[in-house]
Amino acid sequence: MDLEGAPAIADNPIKRNSWKAVLTLAYQSLGVVYGDLSTSPLYVYKSTFAEDIEHSDTNEEIFGVLSFVFWTLTIIPLLKYVFIVLRADDNGEGGTFALYSLLCRHARLGALPNCQLADEELSEYKKDGSAANPRNRIGSSLKSALEKSKLLQKALLGLALIGTCMVIGDGVLTPAISVYSAVSGMELSMEKEQHQYVELPVTCAILVSLFALQHFGTHKVGFIFAPIVITWLLCISSIGVYNIFRWNPLVYQALSPYYMYKFLKKTRRGGWMSLGGILLCMTGSEAMFADLGHFSQLSIQIAFTFVVYPSLILAYMGQAAYLSKHHSLETDYRIGFYVSVPEQIRVPVLAIAILAAVVGSQAVITGTFSIIKQCSALGCFPKVKVIHTSSRIHGQIYIPEINWTLMLLCLAVTIGFRNTKHMANAAGLAVITVMLVTTCLMSLVIVLCWHKNALLALCFIFFFGSFEALYFSASLIKFLEGAWVPIALSLIFLAIMYVWHYGTLMKYQSDVQNKVSIDWLLSLGPTLGIVRVRGIGLIHTELVSGIPAIFSHFLTNLPAFHQVVVFLCIKSVPVPHVGPEERFLVGRVGPKGYHIYRCIARYGYRDIHKDDVEFERDLVCSIAELIRSEKRGSSVDVMEEVEDDDERMVVIGTTSSNLEGIKLCEEDEEEEARRSDEVRTSEAVVKSPERLRRRVRFIVPESSHIDEEAQAELMELMEAREVGMAFILGHSYVRAKRGSSFIRNIVINYGYDFLRRNSRGPSYALCIPHASTLEVGMVYHV
Repeated sequence: MDLEGAPAIADNPIKRNSWKAVLTLAYQSLGVVYGDLSTSPLYVYKSTFAEDIEHSDTNEEIFGVLSFVFWTLTIIPLLKYVFIVLRADDNGEGGTFALYSLLCRHARLGALPNCQLADEELSEYKKDGSAANPRNRIGSSLKSALEKSKLLQKALLGLALIGTCMVIGDGVLTPAISVYSAVSGMELSMEKEQHQYVELPVTCAILVSLFALQHFGTHKVGFIFAPIVITWLLCISSIGVYNIFRWNPLVYQALSPYYMYKFLKKTRRGGWMSLGGILLCMTGSEAMFADLGHFSQLSIQIAFTFVVYPSLILAYMGQAAYLSKHHSLETDYRIGFYVSVPEQIRVPVLAIAILAAVVGSQAVITGTFSIIKQCSALGCFPKVKVIHTSSRIHGQIYIPEINWTLMLLCLAVTIGFRNTKHMANAAGLAVITVMLVTTCLMSLVIVLCWHKNALLALCFIFFFGSFEALYFSASLIKFLEGAWVPIALSLIFLAIMYVWHYGTLMKYQSDVQNKVSIDWLLSLGPTLGIVRVRGIGLIHTELVSGIPAIFSHFLTNLPAFHQVVVFLCIKSVPVPHVGPEERFLVGRVGPKGYHIYRCIARYGYRDIHKDDVEFERDLVCSIAELIRSEKRGSSVDVMEEVEDDDERMVVIGTTSSNLEGIKLCEEDEEEEARRSDEVRTSEAVVKSPERLRRRVRFIVPESSHIDEEAQAELMELMEAREVGMAFILGHSYVRAKRGSSFIRNIVINYGYDFLRRNSRGPSYALCIPHASTLEVGMVYHV
């Protein structure tokens, strides 16, 4: 049947199902993506009128603020993010680092020190046309300048890191201001003396509970997130419609841009400074792009355009309509969300607002975990413990160290400020800085990745950048009134990221400079000058070519070494995901008689690293597949590598992805005996404490024809696997050499060394048996 020729969508089950899936994703995105954005009406008007401007009888201020809110929501979240930025995905993933990764691939900037030409052959690397050159002269010149200039590369990395640090700062500030603003509604239902002793403890209790429940993962309570946000949006939009018809049906006239002009003309400097509160109406817009990997572009566009956007506009219009008829408020609460809520439903609305604030905070915290994992995978943040809280939902992670750090910082901000004014100033600067970074990176994406005219990129950065720069200046002027917090947090995290990235780069360069040549290995002969004992020696190294210096250290200090030696490199590549069929790069180091192999396991910055027995099985099978493929027409993709040692590498997938490949069957003698004599299972048998031998078999496809030489090598590999693996973890330490500058000494000897000692080791090393592990360290002076 020709599906494309179907006359109507109703007759096409595939299209009908796809629309059903899109609408389902749109529904789910309401609870994950828009929790933060939907709670902004709680504090926008209150923050705007906190100090800089007054609400007068002419209503020029309130109508001007409404006009600014309407056009801000229309230009930034709707036009910029929904219709433009969402298209700049990195193979389905979004966020600041996804844009940076996209630029690194197109301009070949080398975000990671151990990148290879083979990485450019990955299917996801080619999917977005990374190999294509810009079709215009300016784009080609810009690409060439980025590839040649180390200064421009560092500036681009610094820009991405600044945006990342501000996202982390937002993870501290958003829960504080959202929950505090929601709880502040209690002020209208109790005495002032009671309220000041209740508001702060309740806020802190909710925040502690929120962070304490993070280890359960959002999937445990995710089914209630979307209904909460939908209920909240329905609530604020209904209240907005009620206030419009009840108090001022002509409030729609304030949507005209003319009211923005009147507002700035009357308020002047005060109006400009109040923009720092108005910009909070778009807080959470970046989440639409950052959470793109969990949903689809179309689902996010539908949810915002047809649900979130109209609900927010109605909510802001309703508040403005109420305030336009109420100029002298009796309560000290002044201009806020809850004064426009009818008194009869104020308590239920308060409860829904608190739940919505918790949902919005949850999304920001999860996004902070995700971006820190990306930074760590790309070598820009120390290794941290990442716990995957869901086996079904991709991206649901929990990082204990970051979680408790965010909680302490969030409590410190809440207790230190105790008012939405300073929290709003801090959160506003963090939000607008991230948006400015996204605008700058997007202008480069338009030229380098989309291959559009440079004039289009200039128009993009001029139009959106000037709009955001206006808000940025209004936020920055309030440095002493709270805006210093995100700057201080960003400087701290930026220093951590820079020190870790610089130290990691120096360590890798030292490994490369001290690696051993293949000639030295050949001069030792097949025995390597020592006794070769049965078993597999797995040597972890960051090198993707050559022989690590740590191996020569072993040979000169140990009387014996293993029959099979594997140099294992587990590395990240600048793509979000690497398919299982492209997981391993496998090759030989030296002649066949040496039985030395190199295996490079490649992961994307959003991939889950295997840290169990399955990884070992895949590793052994990949070596067996290499041996099988060498003497016949290979069924795997073979490609030449441009390496110093002229190694030939083979792309091999995992066992589950390579259905025609060799399978590994393992069982203990105890299990085999149990199978052969099931009748005696009821008898009590005492086993001797001696170690049980593992029986290993390779299951080769019937269509394979393997010669005697390959069979003998497979038998040796099988016998080595039966004995077991020994894990050699080589640790390289860097120290600043004598005569180095004071700053270099501080960064290397104290900063990087402190981070290295307190960071996690490789993820796979956590489950390695200690009895089978040998750790050796070497010190390099850089």
